[in-house]
Amino acid sequence: MYTSAGVRYIPNLLTVTRILVTPLLLLLLTVPSQEGQATALALFVLASLSDYYDGVLARRFQVRSRLGQYLDPLADKILVLGTFGMLAFEEPNLVPWWAVVVIALRDVAVTGLRSWVEAWGKTLHTYRVAKLKTMIQLAFLFGILVLRTATHLSPPIRQWATWVLQESALPGIALAVVVGFTVATGALYLVAPVEEQVEAE
Repeated sequence: MYTSAGVRYIPNLLTVTRILVTPLLLLLLTVPSQEGQATALALFVLASLSDYYDGVLARRFQVRSRLGQYLDPLADKILVLGTFGMLAFEEPNLVPWWAVVVIALRDVAVTGLRSWVEAWGKTLHTYRVAKLKTMIQLAFLFGILVLRTATHLSPPIRQWATWVLQESALPGIALAVVVGFTVATGALYLVAPVEEQVEAE
C-alpha cells in the first residue's frame, strides 16, 4: 500500500509530541488551582490518546520503523513515570515513593533484559498483557488527576473528591493493584512461554 511521505511521519510525530508535552504537564501539576489541575488533566488525556493513535496509524499505514519501536515505549515511560513521580512529590500520601521505585525498577529490568537479548541478535517482543499494564497505569493516573481537579470545584463535589483522596482507602487499593499488576507483567518475561509474545509497537 502506497503511503505519502507526510503520513509516514505522523505516528512518530505523535510520539515525540507526547514526550515534549510531558514536562509542561508535570509543571502544571504543581499549580494549586482549578485551571492548573484541569489543564494538566487535559494534557494527560491528550498524551494518553496519542499513545493509542500513534500505534493505530502505524498499523493502518504500515509505517512501522525502528525509531518508532524505540520512541513509543520511551514516551510511555516518560509520561507514566514522570506523572507518578510528580504525584509522589505533591501527594506522597496518595502515591508513596516506594511505589514509584518499584514501577521504575520493573521497567529498568525489562529494558535491560531486552537489551541483553538484542545483543545476542534476537528480539524480545512485548506481551499483550504488558500493553494492558500501561492502560491500567494510565487509568489510575487519570482517576487521581480527575479527583485532584475536582477538589477545586464547588461543593459538594469538592468535599466528595477530598474524601476519596484523603480519607478513603480507594486510592491505596487501586495503587496496590497497579503495582501488583506491573510487577507480575515484568515477571512474565522470565517465566512465560515465548510464543505468547507479539510484536512491539
